[in-house]
Amino acid sequence: MRTATRAIRYLLGGGPTAIAALLALLAVATSAVLSLVGIGIPLLSWALSGVRSLAGAEQRRATRLLGPANSGRQPFDPVGSGREPSDPVGFERRWAPDRDRTGRPRLGMVLRDPGTCRDLLWLALHGTTGLPAAACCLALGLFAVAGLVTPLVWWIPPAEAPMTFVVPITDWPRALTLAPLVAIVSLAALRWAVPVAGVAVARAYHALLTPSVRSRLSARVAELTATRAGALDAHAAELRRIERDLHDGAQARLVAIAIQLAVAQRQRDAAPQIADQLVEKARAGVEDALAELHEVVRSVYPPILADRGLPGAIHALAAACPVPLTARIAPLDRLPAAVETAAYFVIAEALTNIAKHSAASRAGLWLTHENDRLVVRITDNGVGGADESRGTGLAGIRRRAAALDGYADVSSPPSGPTELRVELPCAS
Repeated sequence: MRTATRAIRYLLGGGPTAIAALLALLAVATSAVLSLVGIGIPLLSWALSGVRSLAGAEQRRATRLLGPANSGRQPFDPVGSGREPSDPVGFERRWAPDRDRTGRPRLGMVLRDPGTCRDLLWLALHGTTGLPAAACCLALGLFAVAGLVTPLVWWIPPAEAPMTFVVPITDWPRALTLAPLVAIVSLAALRWAVPVAGVAVARAYHALLTPSVRSRLSARVAELTATRAGALDAHAAELRRIERDLHDGAQARLVAIAIQLAVAQRQRDAAPQIADQLVEKARAGVEDALAELHEVVRSVYPPILADRGLPGAIHALAAACPVPLTARIAPLDRLPAAVETAAYFVIAEALTNIAKHSAASRAGLWLTHENDRLVVRITDNGVGGADESRGTGLAGIRRRAAALDGYADVSSPPSGPTELRVELPCAS
């Protein structure tokens, strides 16, 4: 009975989504025609992105009806990522950085994605069949209720205007046989036929929207290629930063110290007092150079991670944050060094953004370990409007996560609040 209820709910819910599918199909067709003259290209990007969202919602509805074990969706996890790289639900997450300045998904990327064709096919199929299926379920329910009620009220209307239920009900035999028979048939259809139809529709939609193994493998290779390139770029940028810090900081101070000591050596006999002053300046310069070298070393791998582990290092970051911060950190075992380092710098960058740009009065940090993934969630009650293109560090956070096959999601409406969620795979 529970399966029948879920199937009826699924098919009835397909009515509104079918209307949305027809509107989306109209929007895609209109924007495609307008794109021939150039003005519809931005609209087409948004329309196809909306189609992807509708398809993802439909796939989730089908999965809820079928259940993970019966959906026929085989896991695809060639490197232990725990997610499928080309499922409709994950499209926006994967390609969120690939947008133009107005925030629209790039049209070329959407059109090249193999899921777009599947989504459009589902759109046309569901738009034409979803409403009739919902109407049939609704009609069966009405027939069942009316068939049970008719024997009780058929005699109320006058004889010259009898109640009609399939046929005019003019006597007790019809009222007690025909109406209950229709009700029984309707209830039987709702109990046995509708679940079969609902499961069949859900399986068809799920099979249509789920990419093939070959398609998922191609998308996975493309994703890993992109993340590898991003990791190499980030590594090269990190090396340039370290070289710049050493050249402009510690190296410059050491050169100044060498010059001061050379002058002090020449002035040692003629002006011992000046020589002593230069030696004292050189000593202070050595301390400053050591402090800068210490900062450079900390930027490569914070020693606090080795000493106190990730929870202790994050508590230290939270204590140093100028914005009042509530940190909730679940008990964690020692994780791979690369994961701990990435999580540390992600949190450090996020807290720096909050202090510099958010104008927040409070913030929150949650660190948990869920299904072999380290989940970091940071929120603040600031002004919002975080934008990667304005150098707020979000692009670097996303690159750090992608380098480990993780991902970062940012929600920051103009009026706030801002929420950053980062997931990093940490299975050994």
